[in-house]
Amino acid sequence: MTALAFVVICVVGLFGTRGFAWGAQSDVLAVRFGADGDRTRVVIDLEKAAQGRVVDAGAQGRVTLALNGVAPGRGLTGGGSGLVRAYAVTASGGSSHIQLDLARGSEIERRFLLPPGDGVAHYRYVIDLKATGGAVAAARTPPPRSAPAPRRAEKPLIVIDAGHGGNDPGASGASAREKTVTLAAALALKNELERTGRYRVRLTRDDDRYVDLYRRVAIARQADADLFISLHADAGADPALRGASVYTLSEQGAGRAVREFTRGDNWHRELHLPGRDPSVDRILLDMTQRATQNRSAQFARVLLTHLEGSETPLLRRSHRDAGLAVLLAPDVPAVLLEMGFITNPEDERMLTDERARRRLMKTVADGIDRYFRQPAAPMMTASTETAAGQP
Repeated sequence: MTALAFVVICVVGLFGTRGFAWGAQSDVLAVRFGADGDRTRVVIDLEKAAQGRVVDAGAQGRVTLALNGVAPGRGLTGGGSGLVRAYAVTASGGSSHIQLDLARGSEIERRFLLPPGDGVAHYRYVIDLKATGGAVAAARTPPPRSAPAPRRAEKPLIVIDAGHGGNDPGASGASAREKTVTLAAALALKNELERTGRYRVRLTRDDDRYVDLYRRVAIARQADADLFISLHADAGADPALRGASVYTLSEQGAGRAVREFTRGDNWHRELHLPGRDPSVDRILLDMTQRATQNRSAQFARVLLTHLEGSETPLLRRSHRDAGLAVLLAPDVPAVLLEMGFITNPEDERMLTDERARRRLMKTVADGIDRYFRQPAAPMMTASTETAAGQP
C-alpha cells in the first residue's frame, strides 16, 4: 500500500514538469501540475474539504476558482506547467482564490474533490483543463471580489431514473405496479427540482418503456451528470415490512464496475486519461471511483437525514450497499432509493396517492438541494454494509 500511495502521488506530474509550493500551517498546502499534450491537471492539496466555485472560466486568459472557507496562509505563487503559465493563491473575503494564468486558450473540463485515502492524508481539489485551440486574450483584468451569477450551463445536472418500465413491471402490490409508481415519482421529483431554478434535470424514461440497465448508466455518464438517482419500490414476503432505504455501490460492486469499464481497448478515453501507461490509468480510475463512492455515500446520508426528518418510515438498516447495475458508473455519484414497500398496504397507499407522493419527492428534492448547497459538510466514507435482505 505504501508503494501504491507513492505511485498515486507521482501520477499527477508524470507527463510533465511539476510546480510545487508549500504553505506553512495553512489550509492550502500545495499546488501541483501534471501536463499531457492538450490537457493539464491541477491538484490543490488542502487540509480540509472545500466547496469550489468558478469565478473566471478562462475567457480572459485566466481561470480563477474560489475555495470557500479555506485560508491561503502566506499565499502561494509560482510557475505552472502545460496549459498553465503561472499561478497564485490569494485571499478573498472568507475564501481563497486559485488564479491560473493560461499559456493558451483553455477551459475547465471537470473538477472534483478527492478525500484522504490510499495513503494520502489530505484532501485534493482537482481541476482538469482542456485546450480550446483559441488564443489567450490579451487583456488580463484582476479577478472580481465576488462571483458572478452562475450561468445556466453551470447548474448541476440531475439524472432521475424511474425503475423498470415496459415489459418489466417490477414488483406488484395489491393494486399497483412498481413501474407505474416509479415513473410518477420521477416526474414529481423533476418538477420539484426544476421549480427551484437551480438544477437541470434529465429522465432516463418519461413513459412506459423499458430502458436497459447499462443504458441508464450511459445516459448519466454521457450527459456528464452531477448526480444519478434511481427510484424503486421494494417488495417483501411479509406484508408488515415497510420503510424506505438507500443503496450505494458496494466494494464488490466497485470491483465489478472496474472490470466492466476496462473491458474495451479505449476505456481511458472515456475518463480523459492519458492512455500512455495502462497501470497509471488504472490507478487514476481507482482514485476517481473511490471519490465517486464517497460522494455517493455522502449524498445517501444527507438524503436519509431528510427522509427521517420528514417522518418517512425507514428500514432499521436504511443505508445499504450492493453491486446494482445502475450504480456502476465510476465517475457519477449514484444512489438507488427504495421509496417504500409496495407489498405493504400503508406504503402502497403513500406511493399511489398523488399528494403523499409529491410530499415524498419534495423531501428528496430538499435533500438534493442540501447536498449541492452545502458540499463542505463532513465527508462520509462509502458504506461497508452488505445487502443481505435484513430489514
